[in-house]
Amino acid sequence: MERPNIPLPERLRPHTLDEYVGQEHLVGKGAVLRKMIESGKISSFILWGPPGVGKTTLARIVASQLNREFFTLSAISSGVKDVRDVIDKARSNRMFQVEGSPILFIDEIHRFNKAQQDALLGAVESGVITLIGATTENPSFEVISPLLSRCQVYVLKSLEVKDLDTLLANALKKDTYLKNREIKISEKEALFRFSGGDARKLLNVLEIVIQSFGEDEAIEITNKVVTDCLQENIALYDKNGEMHYDIISAFIKSIRGSDPNGAIYYMARMLAGGEDPLFIARRMLILASEDVGLANPNAALLAESCYNAVHQIGMPEARIILAETCIYLASSPKSNSAIMAIDEALAMVNSTNEAPPVPLHLRNAPTKLMQDLGYAKDYKYAHSFEGNFVDQEFLPDELKGHKFYDPGNNARENELRSRLGKLWKKYDY
Repeated sequence: MERPNIPLPERLRPHTLDEYVGQEHLVGKGAVLRKMIESGKISSFILWGPPGVGKTTLARIVASQLNREFFTLSAISSGVKDVRDVIDKARSNRMFQVEGSPILFIDEIHRFNKAQQDALLGAVESGVITLIGATTENPSFEVISPLLSRCQVYVLKSLEVKDLDTLLANALKKDTYLKNREIKISEKEALFRFSGGDARKLLNVLEIVIQSFGEDEAIEITNKVVTDCLQENIALYDKNGEMHYDIISAFIKSIRGSDPNGAIYYMARMLAGGEDPLFIARRMLILASEDVGLANPNAALLAESCYNAVHQIGMPEARIILAETCIYLASSPKSNSAIMAIDEALAMVNSTNEAPPVPLHLRNAPTKLMQDLGYAKDYKYAHSFEGNFVDQEFLPDELKGHKFYDPGNNARENELRSRLGKLWKKYDY
């Protein structure tokens, strides 16, 4: 049998909910989305999750099972005119469709600007169309409030190992080409690692590995075979992410390690490979707080400004802003003291069955009864004292003297250490 021209992920795309793999919390027996589909009545909704977890497939299944007319737009290539054209067509076809309003699926809806999203509002509200949006970004930030209020948001998760196992088994058993090949999978770890919980990547990797063997060869898939094959076919493996997880890991670790040269190189790798610039900006915003932290508080402000600017102007100009922020973060002093402090505090809170009571002098006392009970009694108002500070206890009795925040060893936090040490003798700063 000749190798098929249609990619494996497309050949194996499920057409019913029973064939769909993963997202049991949404489409499993008795789950919210399955129940809505089975009722035959659906409202507009947005599917939020990482790439390759079945957002587009789920939208197609919904339209198919409900026998709805299905329109699809990509936010990357569609404008307001395209949106209005679809709405006009849906409105004219609506009178001939008794099952319900046509479904408009918009992929990457977070890339629609305000005007494009505004163009959807009337049709969604009046029921001319049922909107299904797909996004990899938090819709709370990327979808305008009026449209978001008219849609349910369902969160999709990266596929688990059991889901990836099912996909592999289905590929070898059901695909008309693969089921006629002699294929043995001795090791799966590399397949799963390179897929990153993405069904499309998993099946693409599997197909690339199988195509590396001759037509008459028996195929045994091991971790080494997969790794060697992908190193030779990196562009085929992941045209948009170029070993997405490995590169972003190297990028983050280069900034954390204060190497602007390594950081800018891996950023270039990501941009050349088609990575979403907002993904890079978002990771730098996280890193600014997690790894630079209080050693240079301005880093978080710059990273936030970078994210907003990239969102506003896009590529290719955004590369300059990304580069400036990358170099600034990599060159900044580093501290993880804030994340260590909050993680230790959270661990203590979560390990205690009953939270200790707030000291009486710190409690609010809006009523006379509360005042009579001692609420707010003996509280000392810091601004009434010299230097706007007075030594008093803020932790519950059980935690007196426990120090959560330990300043890092850098110029900025050494100043904080010195100041806190003068104020709080009991904490041994």
